[in-house]
Amino acid sequence: MKKRKIIKIIDEKCVGCGICADSCAEGAIQIIDGKARLVNEIFCDGLGACIKECPYGAIVIEEREAKPYNETEALKNIIKYGRNEIIAHLKHLKEHGQTKYYKEAINFLKKKKININEKEISKKENFCRCPGSMEMSIEVEENQDNSFKIKSELRQWPIQVHLINPSSDYFKNSNLLVSADCCAFSYGDFHRDFIKERSVVICCPKLDSNTDVYVDKFISLIDDSKVKSIEIVTMEVPCCFGLVKMVEEALKKSKSKKKPKIKHTVISIKGVLVQNSMSLK
Repeated sequence: MKKRKIIKIIDEKCVGCGICADSCAEGAIQIIDGKARLVNEIFCDGLGACIKECPYGAIVIEEREAKPYNETEALKNIIKYGRNEIIAHLKHLKEHGQTKYYKEAINFLKKKKININEKEISKKENFCRCPGSMEMSIEVEENQDNSFKIKSELRQWPIQVHLINPSSDYFKNSNLLVSADCCAFSYGDFHRDFIKERSVVICCPKLDSNTDVYVDKFISLIDDSKVKSIEIVTMEVPCCFGLVKMVEEALKKSKSKKKPKIKHTVISIKGVLVQNSMSLK
């Protein structure tokens, strides 16, 4: 094997948000056990499209001995994800001036009788196979009982982490719910099962900016407001795992001698509890 440029994932910085896997048209990166992994060297072209997308600085380019990038093998992997992935890959090659690989890709696609025209490649679109952004229709059972209304259990405002004051009275000695934004829309009994008798903060670890502030606020909630417990509720998608990492980081940096009990609950996209509350150390 010869030395070449290839990505390196810094494990301790990776929060498993999945943005890099989404931006890698070749499919070289996957989220495994909550961390980004380079799953196949021959799929990584070393151009680093994933680097600028990573909000945590967890990906760099290094030069080391690695299997050479193989355009044909990469395309064989890409084809199974559909037309949008193929276009995203061709666009990626074109933007980086990879004329040799681009021609090789076009010839391979012609042999496979997959016709892609220049207009499709030039069109500005966002292609994604990230589980957190994948489109999905969810069927609702027709026989659901809608004869009664569930009352709101929310007892405070605001609830978005950027907007809250961690020193507010309603946080002091409370049982805190830290939830990803999508959870309340996915789980029908969210108010009754999670919000009731808890103070609440919500955020999106994938889309929110300046999330370093979140860690500082969680530290303040632990040290200053002395919350008794923290229940983290996330969706089953990889990007949600970043919320758990933020709370864990706050716990490590906290100066409080008495740490709150931490639990983590996971909700499926279809609104089912796929992991009941699990205590975290």
